[in-house]
Amino acid sequence: MFAVAPVLPLRPVRFIGPFALAVALSLLAACGSAPHKRSSSQQRNPASAVPLAKNLSWSNRPAEAPPADAANDVLFRAIGLVGTPYRWGGNTPQGGFDCSGLINYIYLTSTGVRLPRTSGEMAALDKPKVDESQLASGDLVFFGRGHVTHVGVYVGKGRFVHAPNSGGTVRLDDLDGAYWKENFVYGRRVLN
Repeated sequence: MFAVAPVLPLRPVRFIGPFALAVALSLLAACGSAPHKRSSSQQRNPASAVPLAKNLSWSNRPAEAPPADAANDVLFRAIGLVGTPYRWGGNTPQGGFDCSGLINYIYLTSTGVRLPRTSGEMAALDKPKVDESQLASGDLVFFGRGHVTHVGVYVGKGRFVHAPNSGGTVRLDDLDGAYWKENFVYGRRVLN
């Protein structure tokens, strides 16, 4: 059940000018969901691609770009939670988040999508896998050694939001950071 926010005194509505509106729209456009590009030396050779079978499960179909409005809702919700304390088993802004509780909260409150509770269960979803070079805003990103132990949400430009560990806070990190690069498993596109 959701807590009801206290009623705050009303303040007069102010309209923003055309310049401020243009700046805001420019910032939103800059936060688009274009895939994270890798250097040409890191991209795969398309000639070696395996032809697709006719009846593929969702998990190994090519991932279509997520709907922009849903991806933006996820992006803004995730960014808005940066700084929230970590708490093992936590799944609310008031009580704190662990990694899977954060992702579940983001998707449920921004898109209405209810995800499984653990990072391992999320990784096992029958949704398209996404290579690091094809990630788009709103994709889940999974990390671990041997098996998935951590999840975050990709927000674009090589960055993701996650709840890292005990004593920390929800934060924005770079996929190219040494630890994350070494432990990246794959992404999953939940928004289709």
